[in-house]
Amino acid sequence: QIQLGESGGGLVQPGGSLRLACEVSGLKMEYSYMGWFRQAPGKEREGIACSKSSSSETWYPDSVKGRFAISRDNEKNMLYLQMNSLKPEDTAVYVCATVFFCGDPREFTSPNWGATYWGQGTQVTVSQ
Repeated sequence: QIQLGESGGGLVQPGGSLRLACEVSGLKMEYSYMGWFRQAPGKEREGIACSKSSSSETWYPDSVKGRFAISRDNEKNMLYLQMNSLKPEDTAVYVCATVFFCGDPREFTSPNWGATYWGQGTQVTVSQ
């Protein structure tokens, strides 16, 4: 069975950093595109990072570009999201997922980058 599990969320002050991890089981991650999403109350789900097959093939929306970095360790089947310079508006539940597409969502007809398997999510709260 394919399963994803996130860790690393928590409470952090504005300007601080967190590193989220996503452990993938049941598939070889090197064969899958991967994505990070977030869902905040009153807001639509937002794809905030994706990786095609290596850490160098990535995409970010303007809301997090320059602050967040997605990376992967295919040998360990681990996906990471480094979040720096965190802002209160970054507060959300963060979820990792296997995806079929990676890039500007306006270039695709399928929502959520065609996500198939999702993790359970981890809460990130940015507050003084």
